[in-house]
Amino acid sequence: MPQKHLKTSQKKLLKWYETNGRQDLPWRNTEDVYAIYVSEIMLQQTQVKRVAEEYYFQFLEKFPSLLALSQAPLEEVFGMWSGLGYYRRAKNLHASAILCSDRLPKDMKSLQHLPGIGKYTASAICSFGYHQKVSVVDTNIARVLARFFGVEDAKEAQLWELADSFLNTKNPTEHNLALMDLGSLVCLPKIPTCAVSASEEVLLGCQLSESEEHLSGCQVCPLFENCKGKEEPSKYYKTKSKVYEEKKLHYGVCVKDGTIAMKISKEGMYKDMLELPSIETFCHVESLLGSFKHSVTKYRLDVHLYHLDALEEEVVWMPLSELHTAPISSLTQKALKLYKEVKRD
Repeated sequence: MPQKHLKTSQKKLLKWYETNGRQDLPWRNTEDVYAIYVSEIMLQQTQVKRVAEEYYFQFLEKFPSLLALSQAPLEEVFGMWSGLGYYRRAKNLHASAILCSDRLPKDMKSLQHLPGIGKYTASAICSFGYHQKVSVVDTNIARVLARFFGVEDAKEAQLWELADSFLNTKNPTEHNLALMDLGSLVCLPKIPTCAVSASEEVLLGCQLSESEEHLSGCQVCPLFENCKGKEEPSKYYKTKSKVYEEKKLHYGVCVKDGTIAMKISKEGMYKDMLELPSIETFCHVESLLGSFKHSVTKYRLDVHLYHLDALEEEVVWMPLSELHTAPISSLTQKALKLYKEVKRD
């Protein structure tokens, strides 16, 4: 793509971001690199709204610095992460804090040596936290780049090269944030809102510049004019169909004197977290409290919950009043919700 087209698109992108970007997000209004790092880890696999409203501020209030996080027991970290899912993120966050409790490294290579920090997260910290002239490529940005440059089946390395060639080195942070928002708000996976018809222009209050008057309507996307993939956007982004593995699980609920029996998970994605006792083979159908469906990573789970009067294995007796801050997964939360509903009925 000609350099002049890249320069023009860079300017239009920043102008679009000034008006349409999500600049009110809390992690975009801080210079605290630690807070930005926390947001990046939370935003992996979790919706922006949920992170902003339910977890981000509460977590930072409890652990206001890397040092505070490094000194906290892992159980407390899990407790503040409870319900957010993908708990390995919390474990890696805690482990990284222990390794560098003073401050995070300032270069990509050193950051990627920390647990749970890959190339994207490292680049995000360098760009958004340290305002360095580095490209950032997440799923949304990758989609924008593939369509803008018209590259089919783009490999990861190629996308990073394209990002580097397009980077606005005068405003790298805003440029990366703008691309991210463009992919999230406009250049959508299935039906991108590249442009609207002329009849819709009045409704949007849009006006075309003199250089754009030849276009049929008002541009929603600032990269529209030079985008090579605007005619066939689906050609440059193909959604991958997810294949799930069916699995059946059986858990038991044993409550005594205001406490509930829990076990500390020894392996898997919930390692070191509390979960209900697992019952591999259970034949007493009359003790069935109910069942529910749950999806996690590559699994579609069929979960069955039973009432237990006694337990032979070693368990941790957790006060029911403390469950809301306990390190438990969303799956366990669903099970406890079902138990409460059955008990209420």
